Amino acid sequence: MKPRALIAEDEPLLAEGLKSALALAWPELQVIALAPNGIEALRLAVAERPDVVFLDIRMPGLSGLEVAAELADRLNEGEPVPRIVFVTAYDEYALKAFELAAADYLLKPLAPERLATAVARLQAQLAAPKEGVAQLVSKLQLVMAAADSGGPAASGVAVLKTIRAAVGNTVRMIPVEEVCYFQAADKYTSVVTREAELLIRTPLKELLAQLPPRQFSQIHRSTVVNLAEVAAAVRDDTGRLSLRLRQRKETLAVSRVFADQFRQM
Repeated sequence: MKPRALIAEDEPLLAEGLKSALALAWPELQVIALAPNGIEALRLAVAERPDVVFLDIRMPGLSGLEVAAELADRLNEGEPVPRIVFVTAYDEYALKAFELAAADYLLKPLAPERLATAVARLQAQLAAPKEGVAQLVSKLQLVMAAADSGGPAASGVAVLKTIRAAVGNTVRMIPVEEVCYFQAADKYTSVVTREAELLIRTPLKELLAQLPPRQFSQIHRSTVVNLAEVAAAVRDDTGRLSLRLRQRKETLAVSRVFADQFRQM
């Protein structure tokens, strides 16, 4: 059977350019779809199960890294996973992570010789035994750890001590240590304390860069938890991990990519 590929790229001309370049470099490869955003890329990757997925790192809806992490969560253990190639104009990830062979990586504009190298690598990988979810998660952990700036101290951002949240005509000042967890909610971020839930306009990604890194940890693309509020980590019958909190009744799902930090609990 011919290998099948999905291209996720929000710029139509670049998507068609990659498709045309692949047709020359790898004539046997069948490009089954062009996804214009991260949400559609995830839907198609789950539904079509291509052999290779080319993911632009910065896309509307979900980033390429988020698509890959979410895909790892949706696949069953032992199920073959697609080979993932990240494509982007931004090279800050390359030296930190992809040179460690965490995943293949292509920079825009595409260089024909670099694409040829990637194709040869993919062909060799597809000829080898299929990777499972565990291998994909391991690679993503390397990539995402390297993509992380290392917290406020490393990035020069001041550590956030207080959250400002508007409640009607009142602005509440919430010490960060009183927050149980933060959760992305459309264009807002939900701030959940022991007694209340409030909304702020700061995106979760921006907020994460300002939080004390030893106190708060990302556990899902949409959730950051206060580690001091975690009472227990529980696995269900499928091996999926969730967290029980000390002062809240709800449980929080943990993505496979972030599960290692709770292995000893």
